[in-house]
Order: sequence, then C-alpha cells, then structure tokens
Amino acid sequence: MDKYLIVGLGNPGAEYHETRHNCGWMVADKLAADLGVSFEDKRYGFVAEASLKGRKLYILKPTTYMNLSGNAVRYWLEKEKIETERLLVVVDELALPLGKMRLKGSGSNGGHNGLGHIQQLIGQKYARLRMGISSDFQRGGQIDYVLGRFSPEEREILDPVIDNAVECVKSFVLAGIDITMNQFNKK
Repeated sequence: MDKYLIVGLGNPGAEYHETRHNCGWMVADKLAADLGVSFEDKRYGFVAEASLKGRKLYILKPTTYMNLSGNAVRYWLEKEKIETERLLVVVDELALPLGKMRLKGSGSNGGHNGLGHIQQLIGQKYARLRMGISSDFQRGGQIDYVLGRFSPEEREILDPVIDNAVECVKSFVLAGIDITMNQFNKK
C-alpha cells in the first residue's frame, strides 16, 4: 500500500490554537475530520492514520514547536519508510494574501522557520502547500501578527480555503503533484 505523510505545521498549546501560524494544523484537523479519523498523541506529534482509495495517510501535527518541525517530519518519514516525494507540508504564508493558497513540488523555505528546519534535515525536494495569511501588520509586528487569531471576517475568507486545501491534499495523494498544481494553483 502506498504511504503518504501529510504534515500541518503549527505550535502545540491552547495559546496557539487557531492562530495564523497554525494554519497547517487547521488543515490537518479538517482533513482528519473529513476522513473520519482522530489524532493520537505519539512521538513528536499528534498523528491520525487514514486510508484514501487504497492509499495510507499519516496526518501529522508536530508538537516540536514550529522551529524544530524537521525533527517530527524526519522521524515519521523514516519510521514509516515514506519517500519524500510522498510528503506534503501545509504551512502559513505571509507572502500570499488571505484566501489564496499555492502548491509547489519543491523550493526554498521562503524565510519560514518551520520549512527551514525541515529543509536542514531532509533537503528541499518535498511538496508544500502554502496557505496565505497576508502580511497586514506594522513593521516589527510580525510575531504578534502570526501568533494572533483570525478575526470573524477573516475566518469567512479562510474557512472555504481550508476546505479547498483538504481537496488539494486528497488530489496530491490520488493524482500526484503535477496534476494537482495545475488544478489548484489556477483557482
């Protein structure tokens, strides 16, 4: 059975729940709910195991804190013997407006500490789904902004994008990166 590791980046703890920086966790939660599975507290993160049309998915929400996300990703790739071509990391992205998402097959970390740590440990040839959170903050206010919660108005924009991100993840698993990029990056 083909195995996939789907990682939603974020930080553990109530103070980070549904903050902009935890967009990845929000997508992971929605994906798990959609597939009818729940998370268990395991090594380096919360893990939900699901199947999708004959494929095995490990949905991971690392509990290493964002800046050490690579530890969890590397551990679960090695433990389950999953190739990096079958890894998809979902992450918040300041450079994209709220309501936009972009799938890429590889690339730089774009200054994102979570992606940076993953890249240090496994390289940069893995898929990432960037969820736009906008960059609507004053100079020097980035940390407070990314660790802040979405307003109700922002959630109205974000929630349909989270649903779309879940469909994008499923397409990545079922159809592959190229077809999925062509389909979802045009929206």
